[in-house]
Amino acid sequence: MKIQSMTGFGRGVHHGEPWHATVEISSVNRKQLELVFSAPREWSGLESRVRALVVEQVSRGRVQVNLHIARSGQSERQVEVDESMARALDQAMRGLSEALGRELRLEARDFLSVPGIIRWEEGLVDLESGWPAVEAAMAEALRQFLQSRSAEGRALAIDLEQRVQGLQQMLEKVEQMAAGRVARHGTLLRKRLHELDCPVSVDDERVLKEIALYADRCDISEEVTRLRCHLSKFLMDLSNEAAPGRSLDFLCQEIHREWNTVGSKAMDAAIGQTVVAAKAELEKIREQVQNVE
Repeated sequence: MKIQSMTGFGRGVHHGEPWHATVEISSVNRKQLELVFSAPREWSGLESRVRALVVEQVSRGRVQVNLHIARSGQSERQVEVDESMARALDQAMRGLSEALGRELRLEARDFLSVPGIIRWEEGLVDLESGWPAVEAAMAEALRQFLQSRSAEGRALAIDLEQRVQGLQQMLEKVEQMAAGRVARHGTLLRKRLHELDCPVSVDDERVLKEIALYADRCDISEEVTRLRCHLSKFLMDLSNEAAPGRSLDFLCQEIHREWNTVGSKAMDAAIGQTVVAAKAELEKIREQVQNVE
């Protein structure tokens, strides 16, 4: 069984030079693929590359990708100094000293406090130098992520298969109960006529016509055939399709429609009770299908 759950988690860590990267991927169910990328602002330019890696492996679900990246302990720190701005500040301070008639001296902290004179490495990141670390961490995170989705998918497939097989058994039960329903109705009709002191012959045209009308109104052979096909198709998609979530969701709608028709045409308490039980089981199947990719 190849199905995957839309719920999963994976974490990848890569220690290298000059960057250390950690990637965490998690997902929940959604009808379409929705990717949310969270990273430090200076690394937001990697979103398109991260998205491409995810889209190759995932078709549905809300996928959250969190990126944490920092320089390695042994890598050289980068600081950029705007010397022209520092000189301009120094000259401005000298001019202010002359204007006030007293000496004003600049301290190191004065240069640090003016934005733009000294810029730290956070504003100087090189996306190309950081991508190998991010890519390696992404590969491990995706591996774990897909593995967790597959493991839960296998559990989902086993549960769904058992529940659908239960519906098939209920359908067989309904078909067996429906087989003798017309004969039972004819017997009951004659019995009631007899109790009302209205004896009729076995071949009375009016009785035969009533029985024929009843048989036509309560005939569920078409619904049973369609239900059998839908349930078989459900199990086939469950086993053979790589991402059958949409197909299974559609089949659940069709199966529910057919059970509703069987219930409305049943005219039999025992069949009605079985239909109620089948619809309750189908609702559980629909809830599970919402988590299938």
